[in-house]
Amino acid sequence: MTENNASMMLRRERAVPRGVGQIHPVFIKRADNAVICDVEGNLFIDFAGGIAVLNTGHRHPKVIEAVKRQLDLYTHTCFQVVAYEPYVALCEKINSLVPGDFPKKTLLVTTGSEAVENAVKIARAATGRAGVIAFAGGYHGRTMMTLAMTGKVMPYSSGMGLMPGNVFRARFPDALHGVSEDDAIASIEQIFKTDAEPRDIAALVVEPVQGEGGFRVASPQFMQRLRALCDLHGILLIADEVQTGAGRTGSFFAMEQMGVTADLTTFAKSVAGGFPLAGVCGRAEVMDAIAPGGLGGTYAGNPVSCAAALAVLEVFEEENLLTRARTLGDMLMERLQNLAEKDARIAEVRGLGAMVAFELFTADGHPDPELASRLVISARERGLLLLSCGQYANVIRILVPLTASDVEVDDGMKIIEACLAEL
Repeated sequence: MTENNASMMLRRERAVPRGVGQIHPVFIKRADNAVICDVEGNLFIDFAGGIAVLNTGHRHPKVIEAVKRQLDLYTHTCFQVVAYEPYVALCEKINSLVPGDFPKKTLLVTTGSEAVENAVKIARAATGRAGVIAFAGGYHGRTMMTLAMTGKVMPYSSGMGLMPGNVFRARFPDALHGVSEDDAIASIEQIFKTDAEPRDIAALVVEPVQGEGGFRVASPQFMQRLRALCDLHGILLIADEVQTGAGRTGSFFAMEQMGVTADLTTFAKSVAGGFPLAGVCGRAEVMDAIAPGGLGGTYAGNPVSCAAALAVLEVFEEENLLTRARTLGDMLMERLQNLAEKDARIAEVRGLGAMVAFELFTADGHPDPELASRLVISARERGLLLLSCGQYANVIRILVPLTASDVEVDDGMKIIEACLAEL
């Protein structure tokens, strides 16, 4: 019997726990660049990009070619047992790309959560302190420590009890919802007064552009204030660039546009073009704070993923994808701002580079998650895959591959416009 989406969903419900969510009841058969074909032969323009993983598109030929070459050589040794050149070569490349005029070293791991966990471990070892400050609305992962840092309970930690301690929550600037940059800085100062002395805080962790939090962009001025605050108190600044990294914002790392550098930078998602790879890059003396054996993992920095990542970096250079990200971002922002002028339900359009989102409100000025949900469903029915996000689930984010054609982007935007007109 030929499988269809409905039959596959029934199999999934029997075999997979309900805690593994699924936004679209669609099963993929094949994908090329910015288009997905499902098991029924339906085609979808992909504005989700595997949640910011496919900046170079589905199955970029250069990435696939590099992976095939690596498969013919070796697939695993565990780098801590027998090392391999692609791991070192990739670390050298990342060291040169991460902002900061100082010696750097890079650790490779497998997932974004793992990268953030290791950044905290490194910060604790380097400072001799235990506390961490993170921000409301931030997303840092689903492991226990990163759940403690993630500033959204439902659905990520709902029903799981309290997360590990020593994590303190500051406010993130959001003018639309009444939080100024002064308010955000004041919330950190309040932590110092009521919860933990600065000398007990190892690190302050911030996304330059919040991902799950709704694509809220930290201004260069705010990031500079955070840098000054960290310097004053000997706190390490960690930039979580898991979603913003690998060119999405128009620079390879978003911090390049912030006027300051972080002590540690985490990266993952799109850096290997769809293959599992993540890492931490930072000041060499900070990265060396942990003794041999304290960092690593059995599959960390897998050679196949390293080969893919090295190819991704070549694609960015050869295809001018950083310029493309800025051009694409301008196109999306202009199109959405024009739409917002006609549709008062779009309360705000925002983003950095090609990391673009719009927030939906009701007529009486409240977040409208119902409209966002209906828009995601309606767009899918017309052949476009979208993602919602935000603390109120009322934000639509666009993460189309940077390699998508102007025609595909235009077609996707026409679907959004048609759906909003219908809804």
